[in-house]
Amino acid sequence: MRIDILTVVPELLESPFNHSILKRAQDAGVVEIHVHNIRDFSTDKHRKVDDYAFSGGAGMVMTIQPIEAAIKHLKAQREYDEVIYTSPDGEQFNQRIANHCSLYKNIIILCGHYKGVDQRVRDHLITREISVGDFVLTGGELAAAIMVDAIVRLIPGAMSDETSALTDSFQDNLLSPPVYTRPADYNGWKVPDILLSGNDKQVNEWKEKQAWERTKRLRPDLLEGHE
Repeated sequence: MRIDILTVVPELLESPFNHSILKRAQDAGVVEIHVHNIRDFSTDKHRKVDDYAFSGGAGMVMTIQPIEAAIKHLKAQREYDEVIYTSPDGEQFNQRIANHCSLYKNIIILCGHYKGVDQRVRDHLITREISVGDFVLTGGELAAAIMVDAIVRLIPGAMSDETSALTDSFQDNLLSPPVYTRPADYNGWKVPDILLSGNDKQVNEWKEKQAWERTKRLRPDLLEGHE
């Protein structure tokens, strides 16, 4: 997979993509992540990428020219499955979307900034708008980092133990069951006996029950239509 990220603040993305699973996935050739500075595509002599909105009001808006030029430049080199815009009012990002996006070959992510982008970008250049939550960030860079992390870890070869992702929270609309480590008794806080029994069938049944109960308690919305 190749992921191209368009941003006005590329420095914000240096650290998230250079550590842990994301770095190992890139080193292994599982994914390519390329960060592009939108200012490099501006025709303005000062590399300006924002302007006042025609409607007035506080705040600046990302202009259409450098964004269109950046997307056009990338599309001239390869085809893309999606051109995603990180926006507070986009569809809510979740594990289902991450699973779906992990099957793509190439995607572009445009990081929103300022008061957003010229509406014509959304109307003519963007294929999908995604939000990481009902709140507003300074920019879409951190949202893009969250999305990329959630997507890349699902790609075969990104994780040393690929089966680990199958038991993550939100797979099958369930939260993960509780997990424990050694020692089995720490200051009187004991690991459930079932986990020490060695009976795989009973352990798996216990884990499934715990996952259901935990989901009912914390995120009952995930179980709507599944009970």
